[in-house]
Amino acid sequence: MHAFDVLGDPVRRRILELLREGEHTSGEVVAVIGAEFGITQAGVSQHLKVLRDSGFATVRPEGTRRLYALDPEPLQQVDEWLAHFRGFWTHKLEALATEVARGKKARARKS
Repeated sequence: MHAFDVLGDPVRRRILELLREGEHTSGEVVAVIGAEFGITQAGVSQHLKVLRDSGFATVRPEGTRRLYALDPEPLQQVDEWLAHFRGFWTHKLEALATEVARGKKARARKS
């Protein structure tokens, strides 16, 4: 599965956000994702499997629990691919930052 297919799903993106904070047990992930998206434990397990199989997450057993962690390497590969396109929006973001700064200065002068 291609990285963007994996990241295209909002449930998997949310799981990655959780894992960015540190290791989580599968039960913790199920609790958060189930509450936010209304999906079952089996559904969350399938998303975790996709993340594992695609290299975005690792799992390690600890007794009877499974601890999931983020593997940043696939995200670095996505970032490297996106680097080729940053030039299209960097100038526009810089222009936006200039306009925001001008607006702040104008408001400060009015105060």
